[in-house]
This record gives sequence, C-alpha cells and structure tokens, in this order.
Amino acid sequence: MVLKNMKLAVFFIMCLFATVNAFAQAESGETAKQVVNKFQTELIAVMKNGKQLGYAGRYDKLYEPVSNSHDLTKIARIVVGKEWEKLSEDQQQKLVDVFIRLSVASYAHNFKDYSGESFVFDSEEETTRGGVVVHSHFIIPDDKPVKFDYMLKEKGNSWRIINIIANGVSDLALKRSEYTTILQREGFDALIAKINEKIDNYSKL
Repeated sequence: MVLKNMKLAVFFIMCLFATVNAFAQAESGETAKQVVNKFQTELIAVMKNGKQLGYAGRYDKLYEPVSNSHDLTKIARIVVGKEWEKLSEDQQQKLVDVFIRLSVASYAHNFKDYSGESFVFDSEEETTRGGVVVHSHFIIPDDKPVKFDYMLKEKGNSWRIINIIANGVSDLALKRSEYTTILQREGFDALIAKINEKIDNYSKL
C-alpha cells in the first residue's frame, strides 16, 4: 500500500512538472528571428496602406510594433554613452520618450508606400556577448536589395532590437556620433530640440 502510494506520488509530481514545463514554454518570449520577422511583417502591412494612412496614420500604426520590437531605453543609453549617468532621472526619461517618437517617425517617413517590396530572411548568428544578429535583405523591385543586419539583446523573456545596420552602415553609430557631440557641446536641451526638429521634419517631408 505504501509502495503504491509512493508510485502515485511520483507519478503526480512527474505530471505536475510536465505541466509546469509546458506552461513555461508557452509563456516564453519570442526568439530573435520571430521578433524581427513580426516587425518586418507589420512594417510591410503599413507600407501597403501607406498612402491612404498618410504620415500620421502610419505613425499611429507603427508605434506599438516599433516599441514592442526595439529596446529604445537601451538605444538611448548607448547613443549618449557615459553622458547618460550625468542626466537626472527626468532627463533620462525625457530622452527615452523623444527617442521613441524619433524611431517611430523615422519608420513612418521612410516606409511610406508600397510597390512590391519584401523582406527575406538570410541567417542568424549568436554574438560573443550573448546577443543575436539576424541577417536579412529588403527586396525592392527594379532596384538593388538592401542588406539589413538586426542586432538583438535579451530583455526579460524575449529579444529586442538594439541596432540596425543597413548596407554596412550602423544606425546606432550615426546617432551616437551626432547626438553625443551635441549633448557635450550644447547641452541636454539643445539635444532634445535637435531631435524634435528631426521628428517635425519627418512629418512634413
């Protein structure tokens, strides 16, 4: 009787473990490839309705996809480098907020209409620092394809984009070079004003 009860207990524990393990797998976040693929799919969907949506409509449609796929807090920190620690908490939050708007505005401006474009996955690889790079290219009818390399880092139980390299040009490196210089020479308010000016220009072009 005791042996039978022990067997039942072991069986119950095994079933419980299997259930918990299955739940953990179900609750686990998306892979780096899935994050990039989902974002690209949402981007193409907005492009297909780009003209009808207009800039404001594209911005609204892209706000969540960009926010959910990019680690914009980390991007803001990397862009200003050591200067981040010199900022107050309010300034840090203000910088993150304006970077979110800048990123969404950039996509809303640059991916405004559709003429048969598509993204194609090439490969993915792990980096020595625990990140993942997803390689893909953007096919443009009657033009050369654009190579996109997405660098992602884990955040919580999922992956988030922290940099995009287009045809070998790092978006993060460009921003860091420009914005760190403004922050050091002209101050925080001048940097925020410069970024807001870019956002405003995106909405008009």
